[in-house]
Formats: sequence, structure tokens, C-alpha cells
Amino acid sequence: MKILVCISQVPDTSTKVVLKDNSTTIENAGVSYIINPYDEWYALIRAIELKESGIASDVDLVTVGKANTEPVIRKALALGGDKAIRIDAESTDPYLTAVYIAEYAKSMDYDLILCGKESIDYNNGSVGSMLAELLDMDYIGFATEIKIEGNTAVVKREIEGGEETDSCKFPLVISCQKGVAEARIANMRGIMAARTRPLTVITPTVDDALTSILSYELPPAKAGVRLIDPADMDELVELLHAEAKVI
Repeated sequence: MKILVCISQVPDTSTKVVLKDNSTTIENAGVSYIINPYDEWYALIRAIELKESGIASDVDLVTVGKANTEPVIRKALALGGDKAIRIDAESTDPYLTAVYIAEYAKSMDYDLILCGKESIDYNNGSVGSMLAELLDMDYIGFATEIKIEGNTAVVKREIEGGEETDSCKFPLVISCQKGVAEARIANMRGIMAARTRPLTVITPTVDDALTSILSYELPPAKAGVRLIDPADMDELVELLHAEAKVI
């Protein structure tokens, strides 16, 4: 079984985001970037587990990004990926991202394509389903468990009010979330090996985004905290009536 894992680079949640150019772009200087947690902790680690168990033979990685994304894809290699593909393009449009990956994957005969349920920067959660459509593959989203039984994937996924179990034959695209795998960190051997593992750069042949970002807006600053003396319940009750807002 050949597995392709989609990897995206996102800002670390501890990074302070600064806008520039009239709030149309993000200042990259000083921003720390990481692998999207849903891609790393769940999609990638589950793929590695399948290889370690002998079910999968190859775990390839693909990302859409410029040269500054290579440290992130190298980290994914250190965790256990076999080879990496960087599609040399910038895209904030999920459809175009899916097109780039599909253009690469359509001739590679992957049995299973895994991605995180969403990226923590734009939270679109739509690349996986678009990719499946472009590749004419079945799609299962928001997986919390993936088991392989012969040529079939048995997948548990969250639905409103409960859980659903699906059975689907390969080839298949699955988006993953918490529960699919347990997060792990790269060991020194993996880090050293990642330096010599193949990283192929591909120039895309299509460029037809459906959406563009007009501007960004930072969330409002958090209001100050007012501390009330535990003995003064009357003041607390008065403030709850006068100032507290029900959301």
C-alpha cells in the first residue's frame, strides 16, 4: 500500500501575528512556523503506524509552498516519512491547493491519501474533499479511527450527535482528527536521516485560484479582568446584573 500524506505549514499558535500592507498580508519576519497539528499528530502518525505494522510500504509527503516551507517538510521526514514533494507555489485558495496536489498524485497510484481535517490558520477544512473529487476517489472526513482490513478501510468518524462507522475500498482520501493516532516526537536518528531523504521540488502547471484574500482583521483585544473580593457577594451580583453579557 502506498500512502500520501498532505502536509501544510501554519504559524505557531504562540506567534504574535502582525499585519502589513493595509492589512492585506501577514508579516513573516519573526513568525514561527510548524506542521499543521492535524496533519502531523493524526494523518502523518497514522500513516507511519500503518507502515510500522507492515500494512503500508511507502509513506510519501506533499506540501504546497515556497522554499521557506522546507524545514517543516524535513521535520515530517524526521518523524518517519520516506520522501517529500514540495509543489513550488503559494496558495491561500483551498481549491488551487487541491488542484496542485491532485496534479501530482494522479499518476502516482496512491492507495490512500491522508490529510488533517483542517489547517489551524484558515480552518477551511475543504482540501481533502476537493482532492478526492479531483482524483475521482471516495472521501471520508473527520476520522477518529482508521483500520485496514484487506483492501478495505474501516473508519470511524464523528457525526452530529454520535459516531458513524464507514467501510470503503481503496483508493480513498481520509481527513483525520483527534483519536486517529497518538502524537509522537522525532528522535535523533530520524532527524539525522531526514537530512538525506529525497525532497523533490515540482513547478505546478496550473494557476487558476477561485478565491483571493482581500484583507485580514485581528480579533479585538481582550478586556481587563476585574477581581472581586470573595466576601463581597453583593458587588458581584450587582456587576452580573449591570455589566455581564450573555453570549
